[in-house]
Order: sequence, then structure tokens, then C-alpha cells
Amino acid sequence: MTTAEVERTKARDGLATTPDRALALAAHVSTPRAGAAPAGAWSAREIVLHLVAVDAQVWQPRLDSLAGELEPHWSWIEPGLWSGAGDDTLEGALAAFRAARGATVARVDALGEDGWLRHGTHATYGRLDLLELLKVLADHDDEHLAQLAGFIRA
Repeated sequence: MTTAEVERTKARDGLATTPDRALALAAHVSTPRAGAAPAGAWSAREIVLHLVAVDAQVWQPRLDSLAGELEPHWSWIEPGLWSGAGDDTLEGALAAFRAARGATVARVDALGEDGWLRHGTHATYGRLDLLELLKVLADHDDEHLAQLAGFIRA
């Protein structure tokens, strides 16, 4: 495997395992129900619902545009919380995140080898190829997984 292929595989597989990382953290969350967070902060459930919304409203459309447009342009989008069946519990939110992330990874896979050579331009981050876009996605995941980790009992 080339260095580029190793990086691509690592990025793709990292995205695929994020729901497992979230589930592992959530297994230790001391306050998993809505409203358990300090005033003004998201609960663990809400953090996961945000990750679902971001996959559905940000990453999946961007990956779709990479597949269908020559050089897509993306604006900054900051979704709130996903709403749907099971959104009233942390367990339901985690299941929705697993499904949404599975759909995101499927889009990455569908781009194939040529997809790794495609670029888009983000209003904040500038010109990004697929690997760079996935690194932004992973950074966003890590930020919110760190918030989840803050709910773990000491």
C-alpha cells in the first residue's frame, strides 16, 4: 500500500468506527437523559443528535456534490439537533448516529478511487480534496466526543 492509500484507509475506517467510540463513551455517561447537562450545555443525547444532524445535513450532501459536480462550493452550515424516531433517548440517538454514519461511509466508498482526487471549495477552509474533507469531519467528531467524555463519572 502507498502512503496515500494508508492515509485514505485510516481516514475512512476512522469515520466508520466513530459510532463505536461514541457508544463506548456513552456506556459510562452518568447522566444520559435529556436535560441532564448544566444550564446552556448540550446533554450527552443532544451531542449525539447533533452528530446525526451534521452527517445528514453537512457531510452527506458534500459527498454527494463531490460525486456529481466538477468543483462544488460549500458554505458553512451549523445544524442543530436531529429529530426522528428514537431521538428521546441516548440509546436511540446512538442508533441513529450509527445509521447516519453508515450512510456517510457508504458515500465515501461509492466515490471509488477517482473520488480521492476530487476537490471542493469550502467558504471557511478553502479548497479541500476528499481526504482533507474527511479530516475536517474527524476533527468535528473528536470535538464532540470530547464533550461526551466530559460526562463520564470520575
